[in-house]
Amino acid sequence: MTSVQRPSSRLVGVSTKMYFDIPTTKSYLSKVLSSLPSSLSARVFLLPDFVTLQYCVDTAAGSPLIIGAQHTHHEDKGAFTGEVSPLVLAQAGAKFLEIGHAERRRLFAETNDGVVAKCVAAARNKLTPLICVGEVSKEGGEEKAVEECWEQVHAVFASIPKGSPVILAYEPVWAIGASQPATPSHVVAVTQLLRQKCAKEVGWTGDDLTILYGGSAGPGTYEKIKDGVDGLFLGRFAHDPAAFIRTIEEVQKA
Repeated sequence: MTSVQRPSSRLVGVSTKMYFDIPTTKSYLSKVLSSLPSSLSARVFLLPDFVTLQYCVDTAAGSPLIIGAQHTHHEDKGAFTGEVSPLVLAQAGAKFLEIGHAERRRLFAETNDGVVAKCVAAARNKLTPLICVGEVSKEGGEEKAVEECWEQVHAVFASIPKGSPVILAYEPVWAIGASQPATPSHVVAVTQLLRQKCAKEVGWTGDDLTILYGGSAGPGTYEKIKDGVDGLFLGRFAHDPAAFIRTIEEVQKA
């Protein structure tokens, strides 16, 4: 397999989804900030809920912790009651923007076209899109998985400025919330093929493209799949701040 340039630094982060209340978020953030490795070579991010996002941005100011959002509308302004503007998220200090998670596709009928529109909105507001991709079923093997992932994101690359940074979080739908992640060989094969496809088809490589794994990932995961991915996108396994810090250290050392 032809070698493709990978990003210059690894990346690891966590989404709190809708599990944390305000006191829990404040406590979690305090523990994470006080425990980050002093010699931090990896980039680290946190995606809190909307209500605590501004608090997290303000509290993390001056630290290496990047704060992002879990969702956005595709328009900056308008009569969209209950939605959140990407412009406002950028003004609040968010840097990353999660888009296309399988839960939002399943529960809120989000589509590939919607993902494209939100990625355009992210690029317009200088937010880095973190796009969740993954096959629905275990059946079909690595080639089929890559086809499904590519179908979910290929139009994004045609719709945003060349050179815009993109993060792909590979999360097989069948592995989300599972007790065991996908096998390391499967993850490595799929992400290596996906990186090749991004390079060949649209020319996204190096620091412009970071590929993470996120399907039931946690401590002990990264060492097994580092040949394919540039870091981890964590969920409930990292809601324990000690587990999050341990995973950051593992990603740095691997």
